[in-house]
Amino acid sequence: MPSRRILGIDPGSNVTGWGVIDLDGSKLRYVAHGQVRTSAKSPLEDRLVEIHEAIEAVMSEHAPAQAAVELPFVSENPQTAIVLGHARGVAILAVAKAGVPVTSYPPATVKQAIVGSGRAEKTQVQLMVKTLLSLRQAPPTDASDALAVAICHAFRWRP
Repeated sequence: MPSRRILGIDPGSNVTGWGVIDLDGSKLRYVAHGQVRTSAKSPLEDRLVEIHEAIEAVMSEHAPAQAAVELPFVSENPQTAIVLGHARGVAILAVAKAGVPVTSYPPATVKQAIVGSGRAEKTQVQLMVKTLLSLRQAPPTDASDALAVAICHAFRWRP
């Protein structure tokens, strides 16, 4: 059976993490990760263009068969949730324009799949991503979260 490539995305208006893994049977293999950093001083529309173009470039370079995006954690600040929704929307648009199916997961579902607890700390998620993908060091938080989303999807993907 050929490997199946998955892109995970952890959207943010200042930092959007992404990670790519291959699922070969039941084995996970690390491919790449990165972060799209935008300036908080830039207008929102400029940051959204940067995120969209960066995810388009990732799609073009890595050609995933599936993508998974983390749903925003709804905080007490509705304005923050709205801005995160915009970042998430442009990331999903980039994936959808490439014709790749997208699945969304809440943060607690991702943490449960990776660590075994929906209330896991970010450092626990980083450590498990490092372990599950046999990495020498844990990726930065946003990229690690994106890889965790991809791994969560790999555990749940039923083609």
